[in-house]
Amino acid sequence: MNHDELFENLLGYLDSLDYVRAREIPNIDLYMDQVTTFMNEHLDKCKRHEEDKILTKTMINNYSKNNLLPPPVKKKYAKEHMFVLIFIYYFKSFLSISDICTILKPLTDRFFGAEDCNFQSIYEEVYSYEKELKQEFSDDLKTLYERAKTSFVDAPEDSKDYLQLFTMICMLGFDVYLKKQMIERITDYIQENVSDPEQRK
Repeated sequence: MNHDELFENLLGYLDSLDYVRAREIPNIDLYMDQVTTFMNEHLDKCKRHEEDKILTKTMINNYSKNNLLPPPVKKKYAKEHMFVLIFIYYFKSFLSISDICTILKPLTDRFFGAEDCNFQSIYEEVYSYEKELKQEFSDDLKTLYERAKTSFVDAPEDSKDYLQLFTMICMLGFDVYLKKQMIERITDYIQENVSDPEQRK
């Protein structure tokens, strides 16, 4: 596979990534085995390796112990639990458990079980931007790829391909680094200004 083929492969993979639609989540309460099965099936394309697990019983229990996830009712998880688990899944790839707790706790405290502005409406609003943001990222990826191809033009032929790939990784990594810094600053603001004052004592 040459670089152009790799890039087309990356764009195809990006296009295949999708989020779980609210309508796909069952309207009935689920036992833990059903929750893990649902998540592993619906987020299967996000796995890096075939044997990877999206969600396990141990993970769910740890989320509950760390107050990330409201407790189940009679060992059953409601649709709102599923929304929280999906948020946790995405956040945990770049945030600590304590940061995720800081971000999600105000939401679960105020909106879990609420009728006026519930978790489903929040989830649907947030993910309504998915298509637009994915297109913007695809365009940015094309720009980075073209820029990486102009790097190390004078490098030895047997090293040039790798160095150009390394350049693209570094450019993507710098983007991730900057965004993570912004998220952490916003999280610190939430910790200081939004979280329950009693919890901060």
